[in-house]
Amino acid sequence: MTKVKICGLSTFEAVEAAVKSGADYIGFVFAKSKRQVTLEQASELARGIPASTQKVGVFVSPSLQELEEAIAAVQLDLVQIHGDFAAEMIAEISVPVIRAIQIRDDRAQIDSTADFLLFDAPVAGSGQPFDWQLLAKKDIKKPCFIAGGLTAENVREAQALFQPYAVDVSSGVETDGHKDLDKIRQFIERVKA
Repeated sequence: MTKVKICGLSTFEAVEAAVKSGADYIGFVFAKSKRQVTLEQASELARGIPASTQKVGVFVSPSLQELEEAIAAVQLDLVQIHGDFAAEMIAEISVPVIRAIQIRDDRAQIDSTADFLLFDAPVAGSGQPFDWQLLAKKDIKKPCFIAGGLTAENVREAQALFQPYAVDVSSGVETDGHKDLDKIRQFIERVKA
């Protein structure tokens, strides 16, 4: 069964809707973004998340210290790293790592020492999918998350093409830039149907 990560959550209502609907992962964005939350906000939001739903911190080009401070403050279960981060430092992180890879062309490096790979659009958080055909014939050796432009309408197609470990959505469950509780429920239902 494909797992679901609902990312960019910043309200108790959205966290509750995601958890009750069966999300496997809740993503808190610590990078500069309209979805960014502080460690304090994420820590408050995380209190209502049961152990069966894992908390993921999303970072862009973080330092090891920044990662470990967030892991401790929010009790993160995983970290997701976009941007620059030395591959040899991944082993030093105290929780499993999701390494984000933006798919721009068929030369994308699709491996990492991280525990999981996440394939995303050229502009993360844009709501635009990457060209799925660029990955369709690649031999992906690690459990992967598919992200970038997913919605309840196209997620089944992504599941059929990639058989991913998980799918990751943020803007695809928003209306006017805010998390839409109905869209969160619909997305999770569609994935798990």
